[in-house]
Amino acid sequence: MSNGSDVDSARDVTFAHSAGGGAAGGDADGSTRHFVDHAATTPLLPQAREAWLDASAVAGNPSSLHASGRAARRIVEQARESIADDLRTRPSAVVFTSGGTESDNLAVKGLLWARRARLGVADPIVAASAIEHHAVLDPVEWLGKHEGADVRWIPVDASGRVDVDFIDQLLSSAAERTALVSVMWANNEVGTVQPVREIAAACRSAGVPFHTDAVQALGQLPVDLSELGATAVTISGHKVGGPFGIGALIVDPYESLVAVSHGGGQERDIRSGTFDAPAAAAFAVAVHHAVEEQAAHAAHLRSLQIQLAEGIASVVPDAIINGPVVGDPATRLPGNVHASFPGAEGDALLMLLDAAGVDCSTGSACTAGVPEPSHVLLAMGVDERTARSSLRFSFGRTSTDEDVAAIIRALPGAVERARRAGSVSTDRYRAARENEVDR
Repeated sequence: MSNGSDVDSARDVTFAHSAGGGAAGGDADGSTRHFVDHAATTPLLPQAREAWLDASAVAGNPSSLHASGRAARRIVEQARESIADDLRTRPSAVVFTSGGTESDNLAVKGLLWARRARLGVADPIVAASAIEHHAVLDPVEWLGKHEGADVRWIPVDASGRVDVDFIDQLLSSAAERTALVSVMWANNEVGTVQPVREIAAACRSAGVPFHTDAVQALGQLPVDLSELGATAVTISGHKVGGPFGIGALIVDPYESLVAVSHGGGQERDIRSGTFDAPAAAAFAVAVHHAVEEQAAHAAHLRSLQIQLAEGIASVVPDAIINGPVVGDPATRLPGNVHASFPGAEGDALLMLLDAAGVDCSTGSACTAGVPEPSHVLLAMGVDERTARSSLRFSFGRTSTDEDVAAIIRALPGAVERARRAGSVSTDRYRAARENEVDR
């Protein structure tokens, strides 16, 4: 999923193990790079690549009735069954899509439209957390502006945790008007893990559909959909070592959705488009590894997370670690460190670290070339200036201690230079404002 505030349009980086052990790609000058932006995308697993190549040798269209078509269709259905088995759900619940963004749009719009018809109200309520990824945030806003939906933003606390009482009050007072509640399983910027099981149970008791975006959760947290009991769950291929361009909406087979796009109706008539058999095969392999290796993977990530948070505090003492307590498996993703560096612009820090061989993210959106402060941090009560000074570091399978060491080596100088640049910019801005006043 291209997670809007993720700045997920990752550059073309070749991944390999460097002599120092870090996940590296080759710059033109041959220097080692340290990729710590795995929340944006993560390298394709060799096993997933092999599955993709094997499946791509089958020439048939999976919807064709001849032997080649049936062979391609078997690949798709085996992938569907594998994903369902790993996530403990029914194969019929797995709807393949082009990725997280399409899955979120299908869930939010499709569930609201279907529910509105059943409720018989012109202005159904759709509730979503204020820190959702833009793939949920923007469709919800669109439904409010163009479809007459009554949008309710669920507030969060200073750590990014949603206000469950707000949801309970909504369900107790307006369940008969509520079409959908959507709360992401884990936040893509600050790593906050939400109480999705509690929310799913409350929604189920009230008879209200519940959707959760699990793109960041899968592989880092235990994901058992039979235990969760959500109406719809979004997952994405390239965030777990699968290919770009494929994801799934895991949706209750008994729940009605209105299609967002129309055509051949290949997926239960709620999603159209030719099946991508090779991508489905690779996606299934990646999901299997994400589930099977989750515990060991999380422990590895958490060790790096703690090292980095402690290192940042050591070399930049006034840095602020955003989000829940680092190292707490119940409240924070293990692979996420999000920090603000007051007095430095996040964009400047990003480019300075990039020049030092470190690939990370600001975690902020950019509209028409103008950097915007993160809506996630603003919702958490962070002031706009501090929000602009933030960076996200996210670890993955290829991450090592050397990646942490490289960040710690580069960070003090980058912060010092960014603060100097910020001070000059601030002085120039103030001077310009004073000149305007003088006129």
